[in-house]
Amino acid sequence: MEQKIRVGLASFGMSGKIFHAPLLAHRQYFILSHIIERSTDLARTIYPHVKVGRTFEELLENNDIDLIIVNTPDHTHFDFARRALEHGKHVVVEKPFTQTVDQAHTLITLAKEKGKLLSVFHNRRWDGDFLTIKSLLQQKKLGRLVEFISHYDRFRPVVQNNSWKEQSASGAGLLYNLGSHMIDQALFLFGMPEAVTAHLAKIREKAEVDDWYELRFHYPNVLVRLNSSYLVREAGPRYTLHGTEGSFFKSGIDPQEEEMKKGKIPGGLHWGNEDGAWWGVCHREVNGIQNREIIPTVPGNYPAFYDMLWDSLLKGIEPLVTGMDGLRNLIIIEAAQKSNLEQRTIAIPKNY
Repeated sequence: MEQKIRVGLASFGMSGKIFHAPLLAHRQYFILSHIIERSTDLARTIYPHVKVGRTFEELLENNDIDLIIVNTPDHTHFDFARRALEHGKHVVVEKPFTQTVDQAHTLITLAKEKGKLLSVFHNRRWDGDFLTIKSLLQQKKLGRLVEFISHYDRFRPVVQNNSWKEQSASGAGLLYNLGSHMIDQALFLFGMPEAVTAHLAKIREKAEVDDWYELRFHYPNVLVRLNSSYLVREAGPRYTLHGTEGSFFKSGIDPQEEEMKKGKIPGGLHWGNEDGAWWGVCHREVNGIQNREIIPTVPGNYPAFYDMLWDSLLKGIEPLVTGMDGLRNLIIIEAAQKSNLEQRTIAIPKNY
């Protein structure tokens, strides 16, 4: 394999323009060679050295492209990823991986047959607040963790009728959108739960898809709760952790996305640094002695996803985020949908 990986980007919408293109364009081992932009020419203006095409087939038929990023609407993920693998390309799929567990199984099997890398873009494993929580848990700063609460809320009171993310026909919804990020973080920390209890709702006027949810993951020794809503104007803590020796509270949102929206180059000495006003608070009591400590947020690091991917391609090993991670995510999503429909707790199978 050549020392440079030539990449085709399947779409230049929000994820392509804000995340994938900047991350790839500034990684030394990748060459962003092709971008598909179906109706406008913004990509050509920003990346004049990149070939801009109109159809996904142009990526499939180009033998120089090693890796295709499938960042198209959710309902196209399976078909586009399948076709890319069949054409001998490595593939990264935007979250959610696919729309069903069966589709995920098919892609994983196909990738193995073709000997190609298959990964899912769960970039929020590299949010600064999540990296901080990982560090706290590794240090056992709170003693034995007993409760983990994660909120990912937004304020979008008006349904965007022109967006496929708001349309029932596309099979979308908040659980697939923000939920896949939150589920991935929980599974990364705690593994698959024994069972899931979920409530989904449409709380905005004229909403076609779920725009509120509460998920409860059942583990033997820790309670995990994930919440999200499109009607939260004043957000509470992003994360709340309680343990036998204290609690940790963290508000705010990782700054990397906003920085990339402003056109800042990802990476560098101060990349991902969070304003100290948003740092979390750890309040502990050990042997009767109380200590309230401000915990600096670990710098976020979205560039690490593609650095990790290059290392996997170079060494022929599985990436940190695998197709199986995407499949497990969908097992939870389907269990949550069933739990909400049947109003009961759903056991998670051991074998999948």
